[in-house]
Amino acid sequence: MIKADQLTIALVQTDLHWKDKVANLAMLEEKLWGVEEGVDLIILPEMFPTGFSMDAAELAEPMNLTVCKWMRQIAEQKNTTITGSAIINVDGKFYNRLLWVSPDGMIQHYDKRHLFRMAEEGKSFTAGERLPVFTLQGWKICPQVCYDLRFPVWSRNRMIGGELAYDLIFYIASWPAARVSAWDALLPARAIENLSYSIGVNRVAEDGNGIAYNGHSAVYDFKGNQLSFLGESEKITLVTLEMEALDGYREKFPAWMDADDFLVK
Repeated sequence: MIKADQLTIALVQTDLHWKDKVANLAMLEEKLWGVEEGVDLIILPEMFPTGFSMDAAELAEPMNLTVCKWMRQIAEQKNTTITGSAIINVDGKFYNRLLWVSPDGMIQHYDKRHLFRMAEEGKSFTAGERLPVFTLQGWKICPQVCYDLRFPVWSRNRMIGGELAYDLIFYIASWPAARVSAWDALLPARAIENLSYSIGVNRVAEDGNGIAYNGHSAVYDFKGNQLSFLGESEKITLVTLEMEALDGYREKFPAWMDADDFLVK
């Protein structure tokens, strides 16, 4: 597949209404109508319909209900792909599921692999076992969720079929302000070690548990250079990534050729 020269992405850094899907979807729909045409991908934070809650049984819904229908509607109306995570019930198991919804209505997903032990996320949710790579305009894109950022082996960019598995890795998050220094350090690290673009989209403000979030959503290039930084307030920012620059750097500095082989179990 031919890769587009550029990919334009909208990062949505926002406050969220606590455990109120109706309010969050209405608020986000209003915000997204202001996003200009020509955006290829819209990235929302982790658990954007509810905030980061462990009340899975109370807040979960099956696939193809309210949240999925809303995402399909936005994707079709804006002619763009949209992604973010929600609490999904599959046969009585609850997943922190990243949904990837295309303008044609197709839904793909990634279930958060690393569940946040300190919030006992593993007691309410089931961990994912599969790491997909999505394709958009020929770009290969690796999805990750919040706590996954601390575990580089899971997301390591490796050779598949003679080329690197992905061109962009992104993280959606509810990453507290108390630990934002780790967020700021690890996002560029993932870009550097994987020779890829790296994006993190975090929420802001305080949730219903009194936990404060201060954003710091950002975009980094394959050298770890910061291309965009959203600060600590509600904001939507567009960034355009360049494939020629990425390919050129990988050819000039092919560190991937010396990577160690390993298995993830």
